[in-house]
Amino acid sequence: MTGRAWGVLFVLCGAIFLEGIDVAMLNVALPAIRDDLDLSTGTLQWVMSAYVLGYGGFMLLGGRAADLFGRRRMFVLWLVVFLLFSGLGGLASEGWMLIVARFVTGVAAAFMTPAGLSIITTGFPEGPQRDKALLVYAGTAAGGFSIGLVVGGLLSAIDWRWVFFAPVILSLGILLAALALIPASPRPDRGGQGVDLAGAVTVTAGILLLVFGVERATHVPAAWTVGTVGTALLLFLAFAVIERASSSPLVRPGIFRSGSLVRANVAGLLFAAGFFGFQFIVVLYLQELRGWSSLQTSFALIVIGVDAVLSPLLTPKLVARFGHARVIFGGLLVASLSYALFLPLGADWTYAAMFPGLLLLGVAFSLVYGPLTIVATDGVAEEEQGVAGGLLYTSFQFGAALGLSAVTAVNITATDGASPAALLDGYRAALVVPLAAALIAAAVSASGLRTRRARADSAPVGGHRAGPESSDAPGGVEQPAGLGS
Repeated sequence: MTGRAWGVLFVLCGAIFLEGIDVAMLNVALPAIRDDLDLSTGTLQWVMSAYVLGYGGFMLLGGRAADLFGRRRMFVLWLVVFLLFSGLGGLASEGWMLIVARFVTGVAAAFMTPAGLSIITTGFPEGPQRDKALLVYAGTAAGGFSIGLVVGGLLSAIDWRWVFFAPVILSLGILLAALALIPASPRPDRGGQGVDLAGAVTVTAGILLLVFGVERATHVPAAWTVGTVGTALLLFLAFAVIERASSSPLVRPGIFRSGSLVRANVAGLLFAAGFFGFQFIVVLYLQELRGWSSLQTSFALIVIGVDAVLSPLLTPKLVARFGHARVIFGGLLVASLSYALFLPLGADWTYAAMFPGLLLLGVAFSLVYGPLTIVATDGVAEEEQGVAGGLLYTSFQFGAALGLSAVTAVNITATDGASPAALLDGYRAALVVPLAAALIAAAVSASGLRTRRARADSAPVGGHRAGPESSDAPGGVEQPAGLGS
């Protein structure tokens, strides 16, 4: 890769690092925020849920906007919005102010993240160069989350408002670097394509309601949840009808004919559900049952951040030797083993007893996250790279919300009382959820191994790198465009 390409990758890695560190720091700062602003548990939960709603609800629309209006333009514009509202969050004096700031920050991330990913996937030629760039990108995202856990603990000890002000400083540096390094490009020629407003409204409303319903499932009556989720499903049905009839759909239905893309999204959803659900339960165990401080908990979990080192160094070698499908499958099995090691969780486990499972989870993340990103965007036409990225990140975000809701529901149901033994029973029961999610994801991924083997058996001698399983993209597979398109 050229020096300019590395510079662009550096900027985009900075943005995904910013997104990861922002979320992680807030997780650790929640107790301090509650004490200072005198927030109820319900309001505090909305500080987190507002970001999830904005991020997950608008991700698909953000991906399509990058394709239609220019990736660099969308990246820079929404980075500015991210910067402004992160700062406003630090100035909040009421709970509702913080919730609004977090929602808009999530929306900004939903437009910024797929734009950044699509700059990589269109700017680096498909093959080893793009794979390497995406694995470095994935490792940086993981590093941001891991480092954010520790930095958030340190900043919260000073003043929780610095958890919001610190990203402002970082995002300002990234913005200046983006303006200098990401080359300007002309507005994409949409060739008469209009904005699919009806599709955008229905799918965004559907995702918002679905994430909202899952997030609130443990706090409201079951009938309310069923009604919310049912309404969301009706909106998705309306979206499918609109897309089939539209001359310029938000998401072309034919994109789902790619088996690899569908498998990557389903596996990504399940993997995120297990990963975030597991971390949530472990944090509760360490802080509620063991009495560890937020900073002690942060340092305990930082071992998961080993993926920040393994993703760019080890994973590319494994992918080159075994292929994406086998590496993803292996990573999901490693994740399953990690969760299984925690099932006999004890009331007085030493950190040495927890360390192998946490380390294996970091290894699993390095084997799954980056390769899934590659598979979900490989072979997709250039004009749909933003949508492909938006689909994947929507799956990750909804999976996180689903996993958190599921482990919370199981934990509440299985906890009979407030004694240490009752709390431990609830944690053990909830830890079955991430294990089940990882095993189902591995089964989904295994079907890709069979498809790949069948394709290899039927391929002619001297064949070339395979494209998508279904090549119905408009214009076929195009040559990569320059960076910043």
